[in-house]
Amino acid sequence: MTELLDSLLRGSAVTARFSRDATLQGMLDFEMALAAAEAETGVIPGAAIAPIAAAARADDLDWPALRDAAARAGNLAIPLVKQLTALVAARDAEAARFVHWGATSQDAIDTGLVLQVRGALDDLGADLDGLLAQLAEQVRQHRATVMVGRTWLQHALPITFGLKLAGTLDALLRARAELAEVREQALCVQFGGAAGTLASLGEHGPAVAAALARHLGLRNAATPWHGQRDRIVRVGSWAASLTGSLGKFARDTAMLTQTEVGEIAEASGPGRGGSSTMPHKRNPVGCAAILTAAARTPQLAATLFSAMQQDHERGLGTWHAEWEALPELLMLCGGALATARTLVADWTVDTARMRENVDITRGLIMAEAVTMALGESMGRLEAHRRVEACCREAIARQRHLLDVLRDDTEIARTLSGETLERLADPQHYLGAADTFVSRVLALADAALALNLSGRKSQ
Repeated sequence: MTELLDSLLRGSAVTARFSRDATLQGMLDFEMALAAAEAETGVIPGAAIAPIAAAARADDLDWPALRDAAARAGNLAIPLVKQLTALVAARDAEAARFVHWGATSQDAIDTGLVLQVRGALDDLGADLDGLLAQLAEQVRQHRATVMVGRTWLQHALPITFGLKLAGTLDALLRARAELAEVREQALCVQFGGAAGTLASLGEHGPAVAAALARHLGLRNAATPWHGQRDRIVRVGSWAASLTGSLGKFARDTAMLTQTEVGEIAEASGPGRGGSSTMPHKRNPVGCAAILTAAARTPQLAATLFSAMQQDHERGLGTWHAEWEALPELLMLCGGALATARTLVADWTVDTARMRENVDITRGLIMAEAVTMALGESMGRLEAHRRVEACCREAIARQRHLLDVLRDDTEIARTLSGETLERLADPQHYLGAADTFVSRVLALADAALALNLSGRKSQ
């Protein structure tokens, strides 16, 4: 069933990083690099490298046999090493003696996973940069677009659509900055042998580990980390947090697409957002896909946190719980990011409707502005009491608040008609919205320029 829903929920390049063949190839890449590192340090003959490398191809493995054997062995690495050894032996019996030399199953599984995670983080970073650029452009376009700010799902004060999007942009910029640290901490080779001492390699253990890390392009950890799972948790919690930020964005967007609001519409077209029975529907399917990921990722992250309580030098069941949780979390995050990019690229923003919705309460949204102006002469509490009474009257008699305010003799004595007109204009009560937008855009420009220069130097 998961394959049937991949394009909806996991439709990004990240999903390919965790395919069956990619998972197997990650472990095989570990075995190839291990042979090269051990030959380089004089642990095994150099002649063993080529036969092992030639046989370490996922396409050549009998994966149904691996699947069935894993149920008996307790992990995939044990039957994988057996198959690899047989494939190497068919080429060179002597080289087959040195397959997986001095390593343990967890070394292959963990390091293979790290290689997959590295590719996934590359993909997520690229898509995140793309979304940041899209949002920055939208923020610039709508920095002066007035709309309703809503608290507790009710009209609060006027804001700008640019400011609303700047909040999302700011959160995603933090996620982008954190990604570099996640990569630095998590992309480490796992190599400890049977119990984390590399005793089987004698005095050569540390040198082999360093060479192995170099061959794989990973950091060499200070100590084998098979029992310490904070690196896995760092990756998972980063992805879950990013997906949560995307979920917040999707939730707000979906509510703005409601018929009664109508300020945003997702792209429409044949087969997109329709109903099996109602021809008129234009459902926010992109938002739904993002929100699905945001609903699932906290539980997956919680699984990773629960699995940190490993037993001694190798966890019983806790380690195993990571195997599907982390890939699924990263795939959902990738799908949410890709969907968000499509959503922003294709949506329709109805700025006229945004302005109309500001006015549907007949000026009530500007009550605070009047209260603050009155408060300068009569005190905040008295001003609040008077304006609140005017609001109740405006609602009861279905009048515009400005007209009711003009009829109040005390208010009219304090504030001129021209002043009341200005106070009733939402464009004049946006506070520091534009300043906040400028700050976020400056951060975005700097981050995107840095990320671009970083990719060119790689």
